Amino acid sequence: MNAAISNTTLTDSVERGMLRFITAGSVDDGKSTLIGRLLFDSKGIFADQLDAMSRSKHKRTVGDTVDLSLLTDGLEAEREQGITIDVAYRYFATPKRKFIIADTPGHEQYTRNMVTGASTADAVIILIDVSKVKLGDDGSVELLIQTKRHSTIAHLLQIEHVVVAVNKMDLVDYDETVYKRIVAAYREFAQSLGLKDITPIPLSALTGDNVVERGDKLGWYTGPTLIELLESLSVYDESHDAPFRFPVQLVARHNGHEANDFRGYMGRIEAGKVSVGDTLVVQPSGQTATVKDIVTLDGSLPTAVVGQSVTLLLNEYLDISRGDLLASSERPATLLKQVVADVCWLSEDALDLRRKYWIKHGTKQTAAKVTAIDSILDINTQQRHPAEGLKLNDIARISLNVQQALAADAYADIRATGAFILIDEVTHQTVAAGMIRVS
Repeated sequence: MNAAISNTTLTDSVERGMLRFITAGSVDDGKSTLIGRLLFDSKGIFADQLDAMSRSKHKRTVGDTVDLSLLTDGLEAEREQGITIDVAYRYFATPKRKFIIADTPGHEQYTRNMVTGASTADAVIILIDVSKVKLGDDGSVELLIQTKRHSTIAHLLQIEHVVVAVNKMDLVDYDETVYKRIVAAYREFAQSLGLKDITPIPLSALTGDNVVERGDKLGWYTGPTLIELLESLSVYDESHDAPFRFPVQLVARHNGHEANDFRGYMGRIEAGKVSVGDTLVVQPSGQTATVKDIVTLDGSLPTAVVGQSVTLLLNEYLDISRGDLLASSERPATLLKQVVADVCWLSEDALDLRRKYWIKHGTKQTAAKVTAIDSILDINTQQRHPAEGLKLNDIARISLNVQQALAADAYADIRATGAFILIDEVTHQTVAAGMIRVS
């Protein structure tokens, strides 16, 4: 009986683990208002926040309705312009689950901020404003380019769950036909992308219909409310089943007497698990050693898993430094001097094939040079075609040479060791986010 109870509890904790999700869509689609509604209706707002919001000089209200978007539009520029520029993170909880929300910008020039918010997300809410979708008399439906762009990025970043929130249903008098036409058009586009887990939902963030409370305006809709859907989404970290990956952040030394010498390798487990007695390989050097101890602030552990920050002690001293990777000896990472990757170009300065960049991969940083632009992706058609250069928000497949070999995995297999950023060596600005492909 007790075993059954403990198993049930364990299953529930996995299924109801913290959900990280982002809102994405075009400008003024209602992303910030939606989050404000989630926080307000789920009682996730402190009284002082509500009071400050109601007194805001930049209040944008409809009648006596408090402007809920002010809960996330934190920057002064955002309050004045009525748009979201930065990524605003908010935490809230219901009795069933804890959430971290990233409210991402809608304007095209701030797509780089959306990429930042999406990189750690389990789910994405793609907001579609019914008033902006062009519905042709011939039955055609034209989705906004930002809807397509954000969906493409969600696919590239391997976000598991996609919620299609058809917003502002109040503006079309909650018309079921309009909703179904938009959903059908989005599903067709999503199929061309390869998105799999798609759940559409009609709602009105402004009035609150179908966000937390069901309301009576959407009687034809029999599915869950948005909060019910978010509470039910599965969150299972596939990296539990992945091979062990441990980028070394710091080498800890005890400078005392030689007899009490201490050498530990500090970092965060990015994939898999490790136990005392496991044989690990140091990459890129190829040296091997056995785990002698796993040290934490709470003492030693027999086993540690993905997400834990630990100090690993090995049975012999090896030449290991920051930037090295400790990996499973049975399933090591792939060493790459030539890298093929999908990238989102994030800089207003175009790619310059003549210059070198820094590549930041895990804890390692080394020089890199883009050798070729293999193809650029057309957001509308999802077709790839040749390109001479890359500009802001372009999504392309490129080839790079790196000065020091990267111990990497395909991004599709392990996010942490498959992702990187490119840094301009002069300005130190991040110019691209990349996802490694391993053939």
